Amino acid sequence: MKFLDHLEEWLIAFLMGAATLVTFVAVVHRYAAGFPIPVVQDFLIKINLSWAQELTIYMFVWMAKFGAAYGVRTGIHVGVDVLINKMNTPWRNKFVVLGLLSGALFTGIVAVLGSKFVWELAHTDQTSADLEVPMWMVYMAIPLGSSLMSFRFMQVAWAFIKTGELPKHDHSHVEGLEEEVKA
Repeated sequence: MKFLDHLEEWLIAFLMGAATLVTFVAVVHRYAAGFPIPVVQDFLIKINLSWAQELTIYMFVWMAKFGAAYGVRTGIHVGVDVLINKMNTPWRNKFVVLGLLSGALFTGIVAVLGSKFVWELAHTDQTSADLEVPMWMVYMAIPLGSSLMSFRFMQVAWAFIKTGELPKHDHSHVEGLEEEVKA
């Protein structure tokens, strides 16, 4: 599981960083191409970065799909659980498991339908407007991200059934930094 956890985190971090970098370069290019410096302006105008916005959008879509799965695993999704938390423990636990399994079922259905959509799209010649990549590659985020999210729901449900604990995100904790032990 550690490998999948790290792969998920690295993919999200890479997509976030790459989208930020591509957007930054495109904005700087657009701004710098407006300066009336003869050689520089001519050079910059010849560089075509019209694909940057489309690539950034696709990277953010992929990041959101995998980020949602990360949110399930780490417990950072916002949930409305006021009524559930007021229930006595046996009923609360049943509703928590029902909610988690419902999330797994829903995202599993989205994954299956997304797979069917991608399969049908792969048999067409449809490409993206600026990047000209096959659209099935872009839409693979749906079945892959939804499958991972469904798996994460089941993983959290199994851990809850065994331990009675839900993942809780501690905003004050920074992973990788250990607390100093004072003697």
